[in-house]
Amino acid sequence: MDIVQRFLNYTKFDTQSSEDSESVPSTAKQLKFAAYLKQELEDEGLSDVEMDDMGYIYATLKSNTKKEVPTIGFISHYDTSTDFTGANIKPRIIKNYDGGDIELSPGIISSPTKFPELKAHVGEDLIVTDGTTLLGADDKAGIAEIVQAMCYLRDHDEIEHGDIRVGFNPDEEIGRGAHHFDVDKFGCKWAYTMDGGDLGELEYENFNAAAAKVSIKGMSVHTGYAKGKMVNAGRLACEFNNMIPESEIPETTEGYQGFYHLLGIKGSCDHAELTYIIRDHDRGKFEDRKDFMEACAKTLNEKYGEGTVTVELRDQYYNMKEKIDPNMHVVDIVLRAMQKSGVAPKVEPIRGGTDGAQLSFRGLPCPNIFAGGVNFHGPYEFVSIQVMEKAMQVITEICEITASYND
Repeated sequence: MDIVQRFLNYTKFDTQSSEDSESVPSTAKQLKFAAYLKQELEDEGLSDVEMDDMGYIYATLKSNTKKEVPTIGFISHYDTSTDFTGANIKPRIIKNYDGGDIELSPGIISSPTKFPELKAHVGEDLIVTDGTTLLGADDKAGIAEIVQAMCYLRDHDEIEHGDIRVGFNPDEEIGRGAHHFDVDKFGCKWAYTMDGGDLGELEYENFNAAAAKVSIKGMSVHTGYAKGKMVNAGRLACEFNNMIPESEIPETTEGYQGFYHLLGIKGSCDHAELTYIIRDHDRGKFEDRKDFMEACAKTLNEKYGEGTVTVELRDQYYNMKEKIDPNMHVVDIVLRAMQKSGVAPKVEPIRGGTDGAQLSFRGLPCPNIFAGGVNFHGPYEFVSIQVMEKAMQVITEICEITASYND
């Protein structure tokens, strides 16, 4: 089976996770795909294949050398984003893309005018959607690349490698993918998530991340008799959000600049709730941002009464750079692998996070490598077949380079 057919088979499964669920995985449909993946790994001849009751899958490509070689791993998640439906995906291959508009469906156009990323893929074969679903290249492309690389190494015994572990998990899109990943069982010196974007991306810096829930207690009174009595929680919610600087939101920031992002707002006169995510690469600035949210609540409580506004803050993950810096050989190996594969590295900070961030803080240094998906989390998502093939090649080169790491 080639990498294209493997990926297309994966898109047949709806694996969307759910923020509202407390189960693991968050949706039962993810387990159906997990069972398929487990069977595929067994059929391809990998060893130690297992899936736990939460849908975490582990397997090994056994070493073919007698040398002492560090055990390394490759990890991808199989859930798709909550932002857009992943059901009934209808992928289509655009052969030898000519650089023009792509009609996904009548009236639904993917254009390089709106998505200039397309221009980098002229002459390549693109897998696109029909404009009614996401594609799921985030991160089923990563899974396809890992599995295909293991098959390639299996069939090319002349390429020396140590034990290679693979791990596939649910619920990354809702920030829980690494929560139940068994690092001890995985048994690797270091690993790589194949969960990045376009060709050449290599990331070992990410946001520090927190979630904030702002609850506002109002006082509902008949509007005809409201003066001096009513506290309109809905209006206070707007007032709270207006305290957030417009220069520090996703729409106005880039690179290393952090932000506050309003995820949702709901309420009435009696009660209102706002949910935010807080992001910053700098740990000190990250802590300052959390303090600022609490200061906003304090200001409103001084104005409307103690207990009117409460803020609940929950840290989600931290910048993996703190854990990668002492282990820069894991990055150097990728850079060498990219060079051997003819890929120009694009080392950039992630304006987001990956499972690798949490895993790095659990003792498994885990940078993030491109998987090829572009415009993910929406109907204009696409992936280049040639980029997927390059990602697969980078994986095999990493394995070969690691085998000579201690030489």
